[in-house]
Amino acid sequence: MNQIEIQTIFYSNGQPDQKQIQRWVDVALDDLDKDTEIVVRIVDEQESAELNKHYRRKPGPTNILSFPVEVPEGIELNLLGDLVVCAPVLEKEALEQHKALTDHWAHIIVHGILHLLGYDHIDETQAELMESKEIAILNKLNIKNPYIQVDDK
Repeated sequence: MNQIEIQTIFYSNGQPDQKQIQRWVDVALDDLDKDTEIVVRIVDEQESAELNKHYRRKPGPTNILSFPVEVPEGIELNLLGDLVVCAPVLEKEALEQHKALTDHWAHIIVHGILHLLGYDHIDETQAELMESKEIAILNKLNIKNPYIQVDDK
């Protein structure tokens, strides 16, 4: 079984509970043939911005940061890595993109897990592969394709 540790530094209405996050993690890691551990840290814009500046050299907060663990050879460790989710950014994105908040949370958690597994979106080919993987995982969760834009009405 995949283990998750949730560190809630910032709390707002609409945040998923541990059971929901556990389900998203389990479905995202379904193809992995070993159990893992993941830390999910829910933060405010200030902490996200500080981490984004320090580790990615980019200004401002971002919806999620992924920190994969690099385990030295010969050491057994099930920790896949840490996900740092900025709840206010995620909530703002869901509103602006006309997405259900819970669905957007699931998408961002899945997106972060794929980064921990080595997926990226640096170039178009990698982006297409990662997005198709996200869409397939979200489909298993009965969440529609997050890359289809909803028109303003």
